[in-house]
Amino acid sequence: MVEEALSYSVVLLAKSVENLVKRKASGGRRRALRGRRAYERDGYSVETGLGEDLRAMKRIHGGKIKVALRSIQYATVVDLAAGKASKVKILRVVKNPANRDYERRGVITKGAVIETEQGLARVVSRPGQDGVVNAILVR
Repeated sequence: MVEEALSYSVVLLAKSVENLVKRKASGGRRRALRGRRAYERDGYSVETGLGEDLRAMKRIHGGKIKVALRSIQYATVVDLAAGKASKVKILRVVKNPANRDYERRGVITKGAVIETEQGLARVVSRPGQDGVVNAILVR
């Protein structure tokens, strides 16, 4: 899986050196004595949308790699009543309780309700960190 994951481009969006530079009482600037440590480095969240399959790679603690979905067309949907899983096309995001703005923009997160070819399904995976969209049919 790691070899497969490495075939995608690596996206590193590091934030600036915040909270290391302070101001003096006079308003003058104090320079940071050091830069940001690797464990202090923070990335921006990857908001998964609908579209052609695009993945971003993130290097995490311990040199491991986290696959983040930028956009996807298909989800693995499990029908608990029938006990079957199938790969189906995502039509749209119906509801996202994480954020109303995500709902408007069509961002897929864990807990989002998506409309698929089989019907409505609730996302149970974390697309921004797992690299897949797994969902359970809502009856």
